[in-house]
Amino acid sequence: MHIRLTLLVTLLLSSTITLASGQRRYEVSITNLTKGQSFTPQLVTMHTNSVRLFTLGEPASSSLELLAEGGDTAPLTADLNDLSDKVGEVATIPGLLTPGQTATVEISGRRRHRFLSFAAMLIPTNDTFVALNRMRLPHRGSVSYTALAYDSGTEENNQICVNIPGPRCLGEGHSPGPNDTDEGFVYVSNGFHDLGKLDAEGNEILGPLEYDWRNPVALVTVKRLR
Repeated sequence: MHIRLTLLVTLLLSSTITLASGQRRYEVSITNLTKGQSFTPQLVTMHTNSVRLFTLGEPASSSLELLAEGGDTAPLTADLNDLSDKVGEVATIPGLLTPGQTATVEISGRRRHRFLSFAAMLIPTNDTFVALNRMRLPHRGSVSYTALAYDSGTEENNQICVNIPGPRCLGEGHSPGPNDTDEGFVYVSNGFHDLGKLDAEGNEILGPLEYDWRNPVALVTVKRLR
């Protein structure tokens, strides 16, 4: 009887500690809905209401610029981790997510981390990224969101291959600025345009037939695990 009582008390204490910690765990699945664009490694995080990856109509942060132009998630990850208790786990799904494919990751946070954000560069583009910005996590079950493509406004959208990174173009990943041709603020991307096939130097210009898209560009499904 004494052993059974001790075991019961131990289990109750364990449950109390788990509840007090407020840990929550989610499964996040991202599907690429485009015909000709791939997503670079995808950053996924959960956080409080006060955290935003960007604000429409305002300049992109330097870390978002690096993600949007070159697919580098490390600077933005560092910025988020610096926010301490405002941010839960920050995860990056490695590799390219090609059209029609789905990638999945699990992330954890505390009860106060009630919002989800996600971002990845679209390639081949100059500085376009797909994102969810501060979307509410489900209390139970699952929820799905569609994600738009945004332009970081940090590089001219000339669609010239030498200015675009990735396996298609093998071009420059980041062009330090600002430059007069940059828009200077984050906005909903208006896609690819017909700018011809070659620039004045004979460099290839990518066209809309293969690489244009219509929003939304991603489907994100979030499932509460714990």
